[in-house]
Amino acid sequence: MAKNETQKSKKLNGTSGMEPSANIPAMPLMVNAQYVKDISFENPNPLQSLNIEDDQAPEIELNIDIQAQPVGESSYEVTLHLTAKAQQNKQKMFIAELQYAGVFTLVSNLPQEAVHPILMIECPRLLFPYARNLISILTREGGFPALMLSPIDFLELYRNQYGSGDEANESATAGS
Repeated sequence: MAKNETQKSKKLNGTSGMEPSANIPAMPLMVNAQYVKDISFENPNPLQSLNIEDDQAPEIELNIDIQAQPVGESSYEVTLHLTAKAQQNKQKMFIAELQYAGVFTLVSNLPQEAVHPILMIECPRLLFPYARNLISILTREGGFPALMLSPIDFLELYRNQYGSGDEANESATAGS
């Protein structure tokens, strides 16, 4: 009976008798730090924008910019810059700007052609939930309903910016 209990225990732990690290590939990056580089909220017409009685939802314009720069031999600072502008009836309601950054260390055996896509896709994907939360807090504390940004497909953004296929790899290595 003890043998069966041991086998059940191994199956419950997900190891099935194998070494735990045998099936888990090494992550290509490590998050060293995350932080707010710059944050701004502008309410240019507070009395007018807070008293709008129109049931129409405001128009929201969202701009996203991603920048990466080396800070060490295999470490990079990746900055996600989000700007959200709201207007209703051609009147500015608010402008929320956030630069949220992280320092990431990439594994040393990573192929050079993989560096740029990881910096521009995976790193922003890790940063976005925290930046999204900060934008929500900014708008709520500014007196507006919390702005809940939809998830962003950073792979699609990357494809739109750099293309796909061989030409994307060439411009990716030239840009990093």
